[in-house]
Amino acid sequence: MSGIRAFMDKHYKHFNARETVDAAKAWEKLLADGGKMFLSMAGAMSTAELGISLAQAIRAGKVHAICCTAANLEEDLFNLFNNNEYELVPHYRDLSPEDETALYDRGLNRVTDTCIPETIMQTVEHHLHKRWSEAAANGERSFPWEYFYGLLDIPGIEEQFQVPREHSWVLAAKEMGLTIYTPGWEDSTMGNKFCAMVMEGKVKHHQAMKAGTEQMEHLANWYQAQADAGTRVGFFQIGGGIAGDFPICVVPMLIQDLDREKTPFWAYFCQISDSTTSYGSYSGAVPNEKITWGKLDKTTPKFMINSDASIVMPLIIAYLLGW
Repeated sequence: MSGIRAFMDKHYKHFNARETVDAAKAWEKLLADGGKMFLSMAGAMSTAELGISLAQAIRAGKVHAICCTAANLEEDLFNLFNNNEYELVPHYRDLSPEDETALYDRGLNRVTDTCIPETIMQTVEHHLHKRWSEAAANGERSFPWEYFYGLLDIPGIEEQFQVPREHSWVLAAKEMGLTIYTPGWEDSTMGNKFCAMVMEGKVKHHQAMKAGTEQMEHLANWYQAQADAGTRVGFFQIGGGIAGDFPICVVPMLIQDLDREKTPFWAYFCQISDSTTSYGSYSGAVPNEKITWGKLDKTTPKFMINSDASIVMPLIIAYLLGW
């Protein structure tokens, strides 16, 4: 056998390399045993075009629900509609304050080595504004991902795509019927815009957007349904922060706050992180700390990969897909 998987099996024997292969094998085993995988995603993974590989994993049935920062939700569509207008800045480490100001004056928002033009954001905003306004006027309420899915249902929308549809993980998630939880949705460009439009009176009220606790309830019901069906659910985490801590807390909430003591712990845990352990951050906490919070069991397969997710995640997906 040749290919990426064979290369990893042969060369990735130690340290973070071994942890990467072991995590991929355990993910594979979970699914083979009838389980499902929940993916949490922080950072700027959509701008890093993780969708090129992640969309394939979703369509192959390797991922069954997602929680991400709202920036990752919207930036996948920014990339889908306007990738040709992005500007790369490979020398970003050398930029001076004056250089950054020049980018700002040109309407370029920098994410590490990639600049996203303000005009790109306006493309998505144009489509969402109408949907938000109509929902508020009609007393309708939806989750953020539902508005984005609705945008992708607009007749002829594919004519505006600037990258292959196969590269959009949000489009793949929509096609596979996955939920995309976005806690703290207001911490995003479109979240800011929604708030501004309410303040301007262009959207009648905030209630057109369902709140964070409603997302938690939706997730709790989803997890409970898996448990009731005897399906074990794993947790794969890219980065840290709210995208990870929000969904993983659904298990202790069910057990401790709803007294559903038979609720199973997460059946697998892996995190790709560059955060340093011991600074009190959730991002840098070792997996065993989660045992004390009622999220994982002492027997749960646990992996911590200290590396760059934009390098590691496509490799894990390649391994899962047998490339």
